[in-house]
Amino acid sequence: MLSAAGRPTRPISALLGTLALVLAATGCGGAAGSGSAAGKVTSITALDYYTDASEHAQWSERLTACGRTAGVTVEHRSVPGASLVPQVLRQASSRTLPDLLMLDNPDLQRIAQTGALTPLDRYGIDSRGFAPGIVSAGSYQGRLYGLAPTVSTVALFYNKDMLAEAGVAVPRTWDELKTAAAGLTRPGRYGMAVDANATFEGAWQFLPFLWSNGGDERRLDTPQAAQALQLWVDLVKSGSMSKSVLNWTQADVHDQFAAGKAAMMVNGPWRTAALNRTPDLHWGVAPLPVRRPGQTLVTPLGGEVWTVPRNSSEDRRAKAARVLACLNDPTTMLATAKQYFTVPSRSAVASRYARQVPSMAAFVESVERSRTRTGRLGVRWPQAATGIYTAVQAALTGERTPKEALGDAQRTATDS
Repeated sequence: MLSAAGRPTRPISALLGTLALVLAATGCGGAAGSGSAAGKVTSITALDYYTDASEHAQWSERLTACGRTAGVTVEHRSVPGASLVPQVLRQASSRTLPDLLMLDNPDLQRIAQTGALTPLDRYGIDSRGFAPGIVSAGSYQGRLYGLAPTVSTVALFYNKDMLAEAGVAVPRTWDELKTAAAGLTRPGRYGMAVDANATFEGAWQFLPFLWSNGGDERRLDTPQAAQALQLWVDLVKSGSMSKSVLNWTQADVHDQFAAGKAAMMVNGPWRTAALNRTPDLHWGVAPLPVRRPGQTLVTPLGGEVWTVPRNSSEDRRAKAARVLACLNDPTTMLATAKQYFTVPSRSAVASRYARQVPSMAAFVESVERSRTRTGRLGVRWPQAATGIYTAVQAALTGERTPKEALGDAQRTATDS
């Protein structure tokens, strides 16, 4: 359920500024057909990017159930992920926003920046009991605009049989990871697999190594950042990791692992259902290794937040907020997490879930310390992400050293 971080093109960036002026001038954004006419609100609209037929149906059922608690029917529409933000910006400009809107969490800040969203505290919704990173993902300039019922992050998957055969323990540090990957590498099989492609997905996979070592996307040309990138370079140079990681997606990494061509991989919990269906595959999952004992693992937070767009009907917004609150109540989020192998956003619910679904324990542990990608740079995060995956590509191909590649990334970010 992970989608790539925000990718604002120049036209969208320009529209953001125009949209903010429009909203400021009109004072409202408006759902289709909502108006401000008197009369009881009996239906609201909801928009997301869950276009897969089964997933769309499942979310329709969930929205219908929560709509029932709010006394409304929910008209549910889904559009492709790449189309969602451009459509939302057009709808905001034309004052035809839906009443309830789902956004990938890195997109929230740039939509909230336009004034198109309503702060949730207006409806008595607060974030008590949610992990700090999840609150950050739904906030803009200190105010809460969205909440995610469940979230995700990445961890280390490993093939239990391969580790046992090689006499290798699950690695906890980078040195142990390099040793384990070398010991697990055989003809036709690599010890380790990651997604290092030239997309936001590649940057996402690198972030745990960068952040946990004290690296910072605001300053990429540091020794801590270079150490993290050097780890990936060392794994490729030693033959413990395929050079093909430069082109692999997270789905490709999963396929390599499921086929027995990689003994360990970095991936997310959304792969769990497919792994469970793979015959004769005995796998485990652990938190990602850190450079040295005592360091705190920090992973990126994935998942979608639900928001209440700003429109001219306070009654419709209030109903949408009640549906949003229902989606984020403990019972609903636990059921959602179990259905999709994601992590409940309330810490107490997540702890109970980890006991009920042990394969998710490593993800629950990591989410408690996870960080939203926009937490430090806000709407400037996409430029940093581009610099990160460009540096990873340059270093893994040998075109530049890690220090040089990250120095180039920092200069580019500073000039942009």
